[in-house]
Amino acid sequence: MSKPLEGIKVVEVAMWAFVPVTGGMLADLGAEVIKVEPPSGDPIRGLQTGGTEGAARGLDYSWESYNRGKHSITLDLKQEAGRAVLMKLLADADVFLTSLLPPARRSMGIDAGTLRAAFPGLIYASGSASGPNGPESGKGGYDAISFWARGGVSSSITEDGADRPVGPPGPAFGDSLSGSMLAGAVSAALVKKARTGEGSEVDVSLLGTAMWAMQRVIAQATDNDVLKFPRPADLAPHNVLVCNYRTRDGRFVALCMLQADKYWTRLCEAAGRPDLAADPRYATAAARRENRAACFADMQALFASKTLGEWKTILARQDGQWDVVQHVGEMKDDVQVRANRYLQRVDCGDGTDLPLVSLPMLFEKQAMPARRAPELGADSDAVLQGLGYSEEAIITLKVQGVVF
Repeated sequence: MSKPLEGIKVVEVAMWAFVPVTGGMLADLGAEVIKVEPPSGDPIRGLQTGGTEGAARGLDYSWESYNRGKHSITLDLKQEAGRAVLMKLLADADVFLTSLLPPARRSMGIDAGTLRAAFPGLIYASGSASGPNGPESGKGGYDAISFWARGGVSSSITEDGADRPVGPPGPAFGDSLSGSMLAGAVSAALVKKARTGEGSEVDVSLLGTAMWAMQRVIAQATDNDVLKFPRPADLAPHNVLVCNYRTRDGRFVALCMLQADKYWTRLCEAAGRPDLAADPRYATAAARRENRAACFADMQALFASKTLGEWKTILARQDGQWDVVQHVGEMKDDVQVRANRYLQRVDCGDGTDLPLVSLPMLFEKQAMPARRAPELGADSDAVLQGLGYSEEAIITLKVQGVVF
């Protein structure tokens, strides 16, 4: 099966996770992605974010996840000779990806105005902290501050009176979402280019992506002039069939039965508690809301009376919406993960393999094959030769410190 972006050339000058996520997605979709790194490499290489980071196997899961399938060339873009190589790379490129701050881009002559003037058909795609306009457009940011904190995500999920705001569930949470958004913007710009021949300048920010994810509550807070919606601990839900419940063995089951009256009796009967369905206090959604403290307590006791395994059997007998609150280490055994190849084993070339999460986009019901991320400068010589540099010229660039 051919890949959707085969024949598309992408040049990436980006670091850390946000914009590299975009490049990794485009690579999985078939684009040739050439990652331009400084001689010291992208600083995310070897970044320790907790856990072993695959040290025993020499793996860096962050690097592998966000830079999958790319080619790596090292260039010192602070030198004229390095920028000259970049211009040759861009001569037949479709997309330029960058996460550098505007002042750095201008100083290197790789800002949007300069590159689009030189290459009118180029799609210039940038990832920013809080957008390309406004007084803080030149300010940098990271997932934890621009997406999670400033974007209202953290405060919205933190219980009232907590000692500190809830933090991200793992590395690059907002980066991955924002990088996906930027990949979508690039794809739309590629369609425009195919249709009109025109290039585009596109930008996605961590702040804007967080707001998109939080759009429902932001719209309501804005319309109602509310600072923050309260989030008290252990609040009885208005609908007891939209809640997470602890089981006897300490696991959790998530219910999301929005049409409560449709499922209430079926659930109670499947659980062996028809008396709850018959209780006049709980007969309708309105009655359950009016008596929600008592109803919630009964539901908590009911779920605490059985193990997760027992609940999986019980809940499978009724057609309401539910699922298990899974741990990340369980994902590899999920039947749907396996059936759709949402997790792949990528050959490392040394008799071992590496697990990588697949793009969540299936084409013809097939997952896009993933590949490993490159070693630093692994493709420098091959890329330069492809641009017409002789062996002598390549050696000269290395002696000058332009290429590693």
